[in-house]
Formats: sequence, structure tokens, C-alpha cells
Amino acid sequence: MTSTPGVLPVLAIDRESDRPLYRQIYEGYRDAIIDGRLRSGERLPSTRGLADELGVSRFPVLNAFDQLLAEGYCESRVGAGTFVATSLPEEVRLSGNGGPAARATPPAGPREVARGAVAALDGPPYSRRGHGSFSVGGVAVEEFPFRTWATLLARRARKLGPGRVHYGPALGLPKLRTAIAAYLRAARGVRCEPEQVMVVSGSQQALDATARVLLDPGSPVWVEEPGYWGAQDVLRVAGARLEPVPVDSDGLDVAAGIDRAPAARAVFVTPSHQFPLGVTMSASRRLRLLDWASRSGAWVIEDDYNSEYRYESQPITALQGLDRDARVLYIGTFSKVLSPALRLGYLVLPVDLVQRFTAVRHIMDISPPTFVQEVLADFLTEGHFARHLRRTRKLYRQRRSALVEALEAELGDGLEVLGERAGLHLVVALPAGVDDREISHRAAAEGLHVLALSSCFLGPRRRTGLVLGYGGVSVEEIPDAVRRLCRLL
Repeated sequence: MTSTPGVLPVLAIDRESDRPLYRQIYEGYRDAIIDGRLRSGERLPSTRGLADELGVSRFPVLNAFDQLLAEGYCESRVGAGTFVATSLPEEVRLSGNGGPAARATPPAGPREVARGAVAALDGPPYSRRGHGSFSVGGVAVEEFPFRTWATLLARRARKLGPGRVHYGPALGLPKLRTAIAAYLRAARGVRCEPEQVMVVSGSQQALDATARVLLDPGSPVWVEEPGYWGAQDVLRVAGARLEPVPVDSDGLDVAAGIDRAPAARAVFVTPSHQFPLGVTMSASRRLRLLDWASRSGAWVIEDDYNSEYRYESQPITALQGLDRDARVLYIGTFSKVLSPALRLGYLVLPVDLVQRFTAVRHIMDISPPTFVQEVLADFLTEGHFARHLRRTRKLYRQRRSALVEALEAELGDGLEVLGERAGLHLVVALPAGVDDREISHRAAAEGLHVLALSSCFLGPRRRTGLVLGYGGVSVEEIPDAVRRLCRLL
């Protein structure tokens, strides 16, 4: 023990700050101890003396010292006072060299991280980042039913009680699962009961859970070529061996998939509106895919994104509705039809997999948040969702038409547009030799977030083009945005 009368480090007390005085005093001493400016065994001043020195009441000083003692930074000795704890690790006592506060930035050199597939991930390519004109993930956020949602939210908030702030069911609230099942049976032709529905935090969590249950490291999985990078990344991280299967005007080429990997464990497919080309899988291809899955024991992971938005005909019936052998797992989301901020989607499971997915859910995050589920259930069952769909379907049809007309006006007869009959994006095909990734980079500098078609290929890029989302750009903005894009071309 030292004989000092009490060490007073430099304390910056700001009486105008929102932080309480006791917190400022506590943090000042804590940081001084961690940084090594106060050493093990050094005595702190008395609370009365420190209060006089700082010109503050004694109460915040007492509270600060109590917190330091509670967290183990200091120790109290009867009749002697308060001292810096002698039990702190040696490296903390080294002045300026290795205290945790001195390591605000990582140390130089490599650090141990996962060596599997995650190590190869570095975020999405440049052309997949950002939000702005033509962003593929863009939606009409200004059309979100703010007033209706706020009313439902307030009504549910008034009913809050202890039972509603506890953990909820692992697969989601029964009322919401019942509403989702009813909607899917009527609108998408999905064959399901509420007990088969799992509420998830968007389609990415559905994919993650599916990969955990169905796949082992090295499991071969068919993926569409070109295809959705979000699914590719999830499957890659799960250790799956991705087998790219070409997509043509009839959708996934099932025969090519069988030739390439006849014993694949699973297939990821977007049959109603293929991403990114926008084609619809033909009936013959659908039946052949289900027949192969049944005979080989493979699983079919159907991502039915944007299926609600089809402009030239009624929505295509889900592939799951044709399945008679319970081989299809069906994924949907409210991110595009309502708001990506809700982070709510659903996964329809074969009955015999429900228990496995329930166990995985407990590992992942125990259960989905209950409060927002209650609001969404009300939104569905009271008819608000159906009205919202009718309104936004009309809006997106107008935006689609405005984009096609603007492209035709600027690019003329040589224009080839793909996938414009449904969804919230289309593809402008580019001539061979045009570097769509370079155009994507240059467009981003102009505030135009277009996706390079070639970035959706796992193997050698077979064609180039620009994937243009129109969900988040208004009819009035489209002509000017197209002119700016065409100048880059």
C-alpha cells in the first residue's frame, strides 16, 4: 500500500453533459486504471475530499466509488480508504501498453478467425451495394401503410402485459401462422397448415435454418446459373458444394442438373420469377424437378420472392402446391410487399421436419419477436394486407411500364428486355464484350445502383446485362435516371 494521500487523475467534468456526474467520475477513474495511469494498490482520495476538489456534491462521488467497487476496479480497506484493486491482471497495470482502452484498434498482424467458407466472404460485390435509383432491393417505402400500421401498433401496445413480453413460441405466434397459412392456400396454392409455418427474420434466415437442417459439409446442391447471390452465400457458408445449373427461357434446366450432379442433396430454385432473369419455370420442368427430387430423395428449396407482383396474368401457382411427396420447403417474405425493416418472412415445412427446425430455431435465436407478429397478424386478418397489395400492384405496374418506355425511347429497337412481366426488376441485355461491371461502378458514382448481370454467375459469365430495380424509383424520376444511365452506355 502506498502512502499517497489519494491520487486524483485528470477528470473532465462537464456539467452541461447529458451524462450524470457520477458516471463521468466513474468513467474517469475506470479509464485511468485500465490505461495504467493509476497503479495497483494506489489509494484514491476520500469521497469528501474529491467532492470538494471537483466542486460537486458528495452523492455522485459516492455513487461512482460504489460502482468501481462493485465492478472490481477498486477495493475498500476498513479504516484505510479505497485503493486500486491488486487483483487486476498484470497487463492492465502497464502504463499505456496493453490496457484494453489502449486497444481501440486491432493490433497489427493476422488474428485467428474461422477458416471455413466464411473466411472467403467479404460482403457483396460493389454492384450489389447501396440504395438509390434502380436498386434491386428497392421498394416504394413511401407507400407503407403508416397510418393503419400505427393504429394497429397502438392498439396492441395498450394491451401489453406480462404474458406478452416473454419468450414466444419457437415457430411464431399461432395467430400469425394461421393467417399466413390461410393467405398462402388462397393466393399461392400452397398446401399447408399453420403447424407447418415457421415465422423467420426474412428469407435469409429461412435459408440459413434450411441449410443447417438439410445439409452437411460437402453436400452437393443445385443452384441456378445465373442466380441469387444471397442463397449462394448461405449455402457456401454451410459448407455445401454448389453445382451451378443453367437457366433458359423455361427456367432451371433440370436435365442439365441431373447430368451434372444426379445425387445432389438439394436444389435452390426461384420458379415463379427467376432471379435475376425473371423467367417462369415451365410446367414440364416443374414436374420433372419434383419427379427427380422424389426418386433421388433430394430436397427442393423454393424461394417465392415477389410472387405477388405479376402484371400480365394471375400469379403463378407455387411449386410447393404440386408436390405430392413432401420434398419442397417453401420460403416467402414480407420485405418486398410491406417493408424490409420489418424483417419478417415465413418458411413452410414438410410435417416430418417441423421438430428439427424447432430445435434449430432454439439454437439460432429462441423465437421471433412477438409484438410485431401480433400487429402483422391483425394487418393480415383484418383485410389491410389485401388492400395494400392491390394498391402497390397497380403502382409497380406503372413504374414497370414507365421504365420500359423510357428504355425503348433511349435505346431504340436494339433493346432486349428480360423478365419485365413480373416482380420489381427487369434485365437489360448488353452486347457481347460490354463490361457490365465497369458500367455498374460508373453508374454508382452517378447515384444509379444497377446490378451487373455477370456478377450473378458462379462460373464463367455467359452473358452481360444490367439488372434494374424499379420498386424504389417513382414514375417521375424514371426518364431522367434512364437518360443518365444511357449516357454511360
